[in-house]
Amino acid sequence: EKDKMNEWVRLTSTDGYDFLVKRKVAMCSGTLRNSLSAESRFSEALSNTCHINERAVIVEKLCEYLSYKSLYEGAKKNEEIPDFQERVHPEISLELLLAADYYDGQFAV
Repeated sequence: EKDKMNEWVRLTSTDGYDFLVKRKVAMCSGTLRNSLSAESRFSEALSNTCHINERAVIVEKLCEYLSYKSLYEGAKKNEEIPDFQERVHPEISLELLLAADYYDGQFAV
């Protein structure tokens, strides 16, 4: 039962929205991986909840990108991978770029 609980991580935005993502997906972010590491003893690791200092629209897109990254990270070189940039609205691109830098998302907007 506890292992099933640890399979999911809650990401909470500054405006109070919660996003549940699989731990494997959250671990695609270096920052989240460090926060959620059992060895870190951070409160995030104990509660499986990370408070993201971003608006919900940014956290949602961050979750979407981490899912995308998790899905395609093992892709073969000849496999066609859809362009993530098409999913990013111009009005959030700067804010998303800053969040990506902090959360080690490494995606171009």
